[in-house]
Amino acid sequence: MSWNRGRRNRILRGGALLAAATLVLSGCSGSPSAPSDGHSVSGAWPPSQGRGKCAVAEQENVPATMRDGVVLKADVYRPKTADPVPVILMRTQYGKAEAQVKPYRYQSPDWFASHCYLVVVQDIRGQGASGGTFTEFGNDRNDGYDSVEWAARLPGSNGKVGMYGSSYVGATQWLSAVTAPPHLVTIVPSNTASDYYDGWTYEGGEFRLAFVEPWAMGTIAQTAAINRGDTGTAKQLAADQSQYTRWMGYRPYQQFPPMHPDDPAVAPWFFDWIRHSARDDYWKQWSIRDHYPNVQVPVLDFEGWYDAFLAGGTENFSGMVHHGGTPQARSNQRLVIGPWDHVGWGRPGSGVSAPMLAAAGAAGDSPVNDLMPAWFDHFLKGQDNKVAGQPTVDYFLMGANKWKTATAWPLPNTRWTTYYLSGSGANGLSGRVGALSATPPKDPQQPDTYYYDPLDPVPSAGGHSCCGASSGPQGPYDQYVVEQRSDVLTYTTAPMSADTELTGPTEVKLWASSTAPDTDFTAKLVAVAPDGATVNLNDGIIRTPFRDSLDNPTPTVPGQPYQYTIKIWPTSYLVKVGSRIRVEISSSDYPQFAPNPNTGQPFGASADTRIATQTILHDADHPSSVVLPIIPAGGAASSRFPMDATR
Repeated sequence: MSWNRGRRNRILRGGALLAAATLVLSGCSGSPSAPSDGHSVSGAWPPSQGRGKCAVAEQENVPATMRDGVVLKADVYRPKTADPVPVILMRTQYGKAEAQVKPYRYQSPDWFASHCYLVVVQDIRGQGASGGTFTEFGNDRNDGYDSVEWAARLPGSNGKVGMYGSSYVGATQWLSAVTAPPHLVTIVPSNTASDYYDGWTYEGGEFRLAFVEPWAMGTIAQTAAINRGDTGTAKQLAADQSQYTRWMGYRPYQQFPPMHPDDPAVAPWFFDWIRHSARDDYWKQWSIRDHYPNVQVPVLDFEGWYDAFLAGGTENFSGMVHHGGTPQARSNQRLVIGPWDHVGWGRPGSGVSAPMLAAAGAAGDSPVNDLMPAWFDHFLKGQDNKVAGQPTVDYFLMGANKWKTATAWPLPNTRWTTYYLSGSGANGLSGRVGALSATPPKDPQQPDTYYYDPLDPVPSAGGHSCCGASSGPQGPYDQYVVEQRSDVLTYTTAPMSADTELTGPTEVKLWASSTAPDTDFTAKLVAVAPDGATVNLNDGIIRTPFRDSLDNPTPTVPGQPYQYTIKIWPTSYLVKVGSRIRVEISSSDYPQFAPNPNTGQPFGASADTRIATQTILHDADHPSSVVLPIIPAGGAASSRFPMDATR
């Protein structure tokens, strides 16, 4: 597909340079292609040790007929045993032959089957070898129910079904579970969300640009085109995806050329996402958070501190503990959070994680291939191995490189501690420093101001985007370059007098005004070492019309102060004695989030932009603050994951 001059004129000025600069800031290098779920990287994975006693036979393209007559295809790995065995089911849009083994994720289906499980890996509708028309989210409730019940009836099955998989393959589990298939016993989702508007496609009302566009171009739209025999579109999408840093600067989103806005066969779901820019009924029909009482099974959930869907994973855990559909479900929830981004899971030599995450070493490796089989052994085979029985949170404390365990999320011993923004000016280039103080402001304070230009957004330096360190900004990185910008304000505590554990979500209560009727405010939690080195712990964003509701956005009045709640996603980090805690305030984080054009026009409908003057207030009448999740010292910790049960 040619990229003509008219299209070039719609590209956000500096977009390609900023996206490239982001990769430099993030320490990324190598090919510009965006890694995607289920795609391989080099390395010896999976390891061959630890196989079970059962020999395994594989049968490819086993058909399953859905309620509307569409036939889905699965590969079945059958253990050679005369005894009926439980089923482990994966429903994937990333290729059943890949089965999310690489990069450095799961053991192979054959390996799991060797432990005397009937393993089924199925292509979802309109992907891989399966029939039907692909649409993201739309068919995975009914198809999930039908596939679970079909798998339970396979020859050699004992009728008990568990599910596993990561990212969208975690979504297929939750979308199945909310329909309560009678033979579904447990699910083990990894790196997946609680809502497909909030925390997946949008966050705080803002579009998650660096995740959605490269992912949609680079995987699901391409593979759907291949499935329906449209090789020309598949090749075009592959070529466009290889230039994703340039395409992320394209405006308006409602006319995004790579996805063929005038051809409903290519990706109508993508343009639905753009048109439904609030959490309306289009999104609510698939929400997990609204349907916890429908889920009647135990859940083992794996998440990462820099994962793209971490906030949804923690919400799923607490939501099921309090609202799950049965007492057994509520008491058998387990959440594991490690030092991981979206792929790689800490495996040595994976080459896909941020350097600071890789530095966690073997202590930070994911236990998924040990704990998940033990979980299945317990719930599908009835083994008493102590993996469940009460709500459990296993979390990795970064900065200490230790695993700790709790019984609730947020942690029950959290001391929610408020610090107030203060200081006269906080721009990096000015040399002046804003402060975080435990004392509310009493004296009058001048507000801090900066200009936000959508054509010159603050570049992302790490974060919780998706889906690889060389494509979506994810992981921990030094923030020095970002903090030198005049449109980034910093507020910092005094040095910590003792080691201080931060574990949990952070909220910024920001009093601010803007000259624009629709703009963004961002917040980032940062640890500052005694030598001045910085590392981002996590971040958040709010689009101002969504200050009160994600369902019903309302414009702001230019010049009028409002209090905005910015939800910084969870972290777990030991801030060492002598170090400080910092909050960065700005109005953009590109390309992690789409730059708000400040115009108030419908999202994605125009390429117009305007510069806004942003005012941050922190006086007695407008006490801007941050609430930190401080954990008291003490409690057992281990450099090894606390496996209570092994084979």
